[in-house]
Amino acid sequence: MQGFDNKFKDFPDYILGITNEIWEQRGIETLNHYYSVDIIVRSPEGIVIGNRKVINATKNTLKEFPDRELLGEDVIWSGNPNDGMLSSHRILSTATHNGTGVFGDATGKKLVYRVIADCHAINNQINDEWLVRDQGAIVRQLGWKPEEYAKDLIKKEKQNNNQIIPFSDKIDIEGPYIGMGNDNQWGLEYEKILNMIMCSEYAEIEKHYDRAVQTEYPGGVTGHSYVSVKTFWGNLRNAFSDSVFRIEHRIGRVDEYLSPRAAIRWSLKGRHNGKGIFGEPTNNEVYIMGISHVEFGPRGIRREYCLYDEVAIWKQILAD
Repeated sequence: MQGFDNKFKDFPDYILGITNEIWEQRGIETLNHYYSVDIIVRSPEGIVIGNRKVINATKNTLKEFPDRELLGEDVIWSGNPNDGMLSSHRILSTATHNGTGVFGDATGKKLVYRVIADCHAINNQINDEWLVRDQGAIVRQLGWKPEEYAKDLIKKEKQNNNQIIPFSDKIDIEGPYIGMGNDNQWGLEYEKILNMIMCSEYAEIEKHYDRAVQTEYPGGVTGHSYVSVKTFWGNLRNAFSDSVFRIEHRIGRVDEYLSPRAAIRWSLKGRHNGKGIFGEPTNNEVYIMGISHVEFGPRGIRREYCLYDEVAIWKQILAD
């Protein structure tokens, strides 16, 4: 771990350690140390530049969810300390809505939801990030439907003359990390599987997934077996049937004590031209940032975790 604080034994320990230090130990100002001054943070909600904005957002989140915990389920990573490393960090968050903020007045409701953050780090600092939060799971547990919450956001932004544009490649900024991950066989395998599925080759699912596969999808939805996989990916493809599916980043890993794993960041770009999970077609342009993690077993993919932001998608569908 050349260039990193010697209290961290390896890169996953660094990612898990600083997450705990910042959020659960409330060391928010350590973001001045662990995040570069000009860090670029991209999420489906938009793009933020600079660690001061990240610090302010972190403070606001903790005001609204003061007991938030971030349980690191996995860190799938690539690279080396000299050239920089990219972590895909899957987090299970628990929190109580005990403060007023972007989700409205405090409700006292307890939440469980996932976040996946892809972070580039070099010399003990993160300087580039892609973050997908399961907003659909959050708003549902607070009593909203994602569509309704998106409508309310659009209305408030208009009233405040402060339109926040969801992320797309049109507003992206090139940051310090321009890598594509690695060429490990498990990342290549998952990339191949996703490309086949998004070409509507659904018969491939039974060839490449374990019959007992457990799935974790947006909205906090847990499912099992082939029907869950077919329904999730099929519904997404049907709603955006002509959209271009692209692999943005790919990592495969084999680590001691763990199943072979893969992390893929992907995008789906095109028009909302299909009827289904996102309502009647509007033909509006939509850009979806997604991140997926899988674990492989002897009979194929045994666990799949996928995240996209339903609220950000609805904002684009409902846009004037």
